[in-house]
Amino acid sequence: MTTTQLAPATPGVPARPGLTPAGLVTVLLGAALPIIDFFIVNVALPTIDADLHASTATLELVVAAYGIAYAVLLVVGGRLGDSFGRRRLFFAGLWLFTLTSLACGIAPTATTLVIARAAQGAASALLLPQVLSIIQATTSGEERSRALGLFGATGGISTVVGQLAGGALVAANLFGTGWRPIFLVNVPIGLVVLLMARRLPESRAHNPLGVDRLGTSLLAVTLLSLLVPLMEGRALGWPVWSIVLLALSPVAAAAFVHVERRLERRGGTPLLPPSVMRLPSVRRGLLVGVPFFAAFGSFMFVIAMTLQQGLHFGPLGAGAALTPMAIAYFTVSMLSSRLVARYGQKVVAIGGAINAVGMVALLCTSLAQWPHLTVLDLAPAMVAIGVGNALAMTTLFRIVLSHVPTDLAGVGSGVMTTTQQTSLALGIATLGSLYAALSATGARNAFALVIGLVAVLAVVVAITARRLPDPRV
Repeated sequence: MTTTQLAPATPGVPARPGLTPAGLVTVLLGAALPIIDFFIVNVALPTIDADLHASTATLELVVAAYGIAYAVLLVVGGRLGDSFGRRRLFFAGLWLFTLTSLACGIAPTATTLVIARAAQGAASALLLPQVLSIIQATTSGEERSRALGLFGATGGISTVVGQLAGGALVAANLFGTGWRPIFLVNVPIGLVVLLMARRLPESRAHNPLGVDRLGTSLLAVTLLSLLVPLMEGRALGWPVWSIVLLALSPVAAAAFVHVERRLERRGGTPLLPPSVMRLPSVRRGLLVGVPFFAAFGSFMFVIAMTLQQGLHFGPLGAGAALTPMAIAYFTVSMLSSRLVARYGQKVVAIGGAINAVGMVALLCTSLAQWPHLTVLDLAPAMVAIGVGNALAMTTLFRIVLSHVPTDLAGVGSGVMTTTQQTSLALGIATLGSLYAALSATGARNAFALVIGLVAVLAVVVAITARRLPDPRV
């Protein structure tokens, strides 16, 4: 497509401008920035610790504050885009993301950095849902499938790029600024994307839904009461407040489900409509997505920490070790649309199986050659992990959104990305905390245990993915 096209018109509704190739590039760049920033901080944690004298609990919050704010507000961001215009919210979210990136880069203390990271996560929550919503609302048919495939590829590549770019920028130590460029680099990039975004087509739901304030509050309480104690409890010695919050989490979750069901029965507009959650593509896709993204989030956190602190690769060496995974992911994700067209939902199961094989290979290689591992030693396992994740992740996005109505594009994308970010944070909170606790007595055994558990989760994904609906239907 080389010129602006019109998306298929709904009867009685004026045709809307479609998404040009330049527009697709713009929204994918907008999607890449928040995802990169979720992971870019991992390789910089030792440098941040040395510069700001942060405690272990504070370092975990530097990662957690972003993810928690991101997950809590993602659905609200999608709903606001449906109501007030997806291009408008994309623009506003990108402005806020650029400003909060600047705040992170100049933060004078660890506490200030945590607060700025939370604000950056909130800005990302306004920005990212608009990407999927714009794609859903301005494309159709095979064009939409290709765009969703590219979005899935962008998500996975951005995750790895965050590690690579973080390592390179920290190692460069530009003008003696240490870790700060990992955030400051977003400012010029954000300004360029803002200029590109001026030509995006505007779209919104024909019957925009209001914001479910009570549902939003209960979702926030549920996620905060679960993730904060899981991430901070161990480092602080499990104080009473952390136990109380963990006990509150299932109560808040039950209240959230009750409120959403009651609101929908009354004809209201719940934050996560149970009718959407009951769609087979959404329900089954999310059940597979939770263990997949939890495993992926914990793996990326643990591999970054192990390469630097356990094997002393340094930030640049850690980035080099992840390069084979990035190349494999990018290559295979570009082929995922063709594979899905031929094999359907089986692609996810195949990806989970290959991922499990890669994790087992990484485990065996690490145990056999620790601590004399090299980038070449790790490369075969990293390639397999990249291939497996590419097959599973890009296809999961397509399956979950395959039957979501266009008018609920913001809801569908919000549900998917909230699950993704919550699961990533949950993986870091559980397996990441387990690694931190065990690594004090030996990084080798801690790494081996966590990678073994990630391999088990990959097998779970491969088995449960067999019940996914066929996205080709």
